[in-house]
Amino acid sequence: MNLAGELRVGVEALGISLQQSQYDQLLEFLQLLGKWNQVYNLTAITEPRKMLSHHLLDSLSLLPLLLGARKALDVGSGAGLPGIPLAIAMPQTFWIMLDSNARKTRFIRQAIAHCGLHNTQVVQARVQDYHAPDSLDFIVSRAYAPLAEFCNSVTHLLTPNTRLLTMKTGLKPGEARQLNSDRFAFEEDILQVPGIGQTRSLVTITPI
Repeated sequence: MNLAGELRVGVEALGISLQQSQYDQLLEFLQLLGKWNQVYNLTAITEPRKMLSHHLLDSLSLLPLLLGARKALDVGSGAGLPGIPLAIAMPQTFWIMLDSNARKTRFIRQAIAHCGLHNTQVVQARVQDYHAPDSLDFIVSRAYAPLAEFCNSVTHLLTPNTRLLTMKTGLKPGEARQLNSDRFAFEEDILQVPGIGQTRSLVTITPI
């Protein structure tokens, strides 16, 4: 099966419905990521099929939890993950991709232009220095920081209705105990991502 076929099978296994144009955009993003990665070392994963599962499908596994979101922030977006795949799959949601690394934000801007996305913004800054112009429905991160550090870094961006989602390979021992339980409640769920055998978990954090 070719990459296009594997992508379609994986997306359908996640219970997601996409248009053909969105499949095309996802594959264009994957191709561009592979090309830039040869020079700029954006990701340690270089094999296209593994990039498909560990980057595209892994990012898209968040989508069912984000339905109805008006505006979302991807903190530490890196190579535009999970922000770009989600922006492709969720054209009605405005995505802000935030990273302090100039090389990575250049790639994200190029990828956005290459894929023809109009529901995105790229910001090169530390999250502690970023101030959103209006409220955010979700703040997401992918292998960004321990729970307490992630929550503390975005406290100034929170409203009572903002939800935090962070993707991990499982909580480390003691990580949850460091989270301020008077300020935040959290729930960990195991993600089943096609093509990924190791444990993937999603931690949902709610301000109290």
